[in-house]
Amino acid sequence: MEFGPRALGNRSILADPRYPEMQQRVNLKIKFRESFRPFAPAILKEEAASYFDCPVCSDYMLLTAEIRDCYKKELPPGYADLEITEKRRIAKSDYPSITHVDYSSRLQTVDRETNPLFWSLLTAFKEQTGCPMLINTSFNVRGEPIVCSPADAFRCFMTTDMDYLVMENIIFDKKQCKI
Repeated sequence: MEFGPRALGNRSILADPRYPEMQQRVNLKIKFRESFRPFAPAILKEEAASYFDCPVCSDYMLLTAEIRDCYKKELPPGYADLEITEKRRIAKSDYPSITHVDYSSRLQTVDRETNPLFWSLLTAFKEQTGCPMLINTSFNVRGEPIVCSPADAFRCFMTTDMDYLVMENIIFDKKQCKI
């Protein structure tokens, strides 16, 4: 069990930040909360400076940093005149599910020494996709505490639109699970 104000990769919902629809999917179909709520990236510590303007590490997801210019998307004409709800729907970067309307993200840098399991997962994801980060949000739904037991985790998994559940060395695939 982990303690602190943020999910740090041990009891987390993880998702691919490259897809614009991922933010809405996780918010509406998994967390059951407002679709506009932003997500934080967990990124390999050694890759963070290449993607974000963050001069220090952010091991506990307590700092915000702006995404580097090379990953920002050009805003459409008239963007400044749009309502905030319309601005949120426009992808701001190559990683739209973790980029806020002001190009910031509240990031977690994952260190090989202090969190070797999560670091290994991010490394494997980077090897498969070229992306060194994942959306990282607390493993709970609106109004509920973060899962605390395997039974809590399985119940949350089965009652949401999550695809997989990983506990220790066990992987549950939603397509294979029946209640």
